[in-house]
Parts: sequence; C-alpha cells; structure tokens
Amino acid sequence: MAGIELTSNAFSDHAFLARRYAYEGENASPPLTWSGVPDDAAELVLLCEDPDAPSGTFVHWVVVGIDPHSDGVEAGKPPPGGTELVNGFGEREWGGPHPPPGDDAHHYFIRLYALAEPCVLPDAPSADQVHRAVDERQLASGTLVALYQR
Repeated sequence: MAGIELTSNAFSDHAFLARRYAYEGENASPPLTWSGVPDDAAELVLLCEDPDAPSGTFVHWVVVGIDPHSDGVEAGKPPPGGTELVNGFGEREWGGPHPPPGDDAHHYFIRLYALAEPCVLPDAPSADQVHRAVDERQLASGTLVALYQR
C-alpha cells in the first residue's frame, strides 16, 4: 500500500504539541501538509485519536469528504471540502489534547487516509468505526504522532 507523507510545521513526528493546540489552550487544530495522495482517491479522511486515554481510545477529530486534490490544512481551520463529525467531547470540531493531569505523555495519532470511494460513518464515530470504514477502501495512508502532557 502506498504511503502519504503527513507533516506539520508546528511539531515533528513523536514530538510535543504546543499548548496552543491543546483543549485548555486555544484548542486550535495544528497545521498539516500532505503529499503522495493517489490520483484515483475519491476522498480523504482525517482521524486524530488518543489510545492512551483512561477510558479507552478517545476521538479528538474526524473529518470526512476532504478534497483529495488538497495538500494540507491551516491551523484552526477544517480541511478543504471536509465535514467535521462529532468528537469525544461531543463537539463538531478539533478537540485538542486534554490528558488527565499527572499522566505520562499521551500519544495523539493523526492519520490521513486516501479512499477509493467515500465512506459512510455515524455522526459521532468511535475510532474503531473509522478504522473499519476506511480499511476496505484505503488506497494510502499517513500517520503523524504528537505528544502532550499536563
């Protein structure tokens, strides 16, 4: 399977995310850029999840229907053409990192999927529901991991 290069000028892979992007900060989504999307992709799907959450994997951001010809998203903006679904906070937007105080750093997996055909998800999908929906339609993907600790 082909790979999408997913990067951010706000942090490096496996590096700490600034407070600006955290829930208790400005709660702005980080800027992202990508390349290597296959020409035959029908849509892009973006997922940010925290598998270290005490109650199980927590969904911070799900965006479907992203323009496959786009190459990134600005800080604090939704991706081009994308529809934001309800996150684990019950909000239809980026929900920044908010681990329990004193926890070791949590890992925030930001994943971008290029799909052969659009996927249908519930309005407030779990991370497992997103993974199942994209697995069969996936042409390529890329992952960027951010760390955050309070």
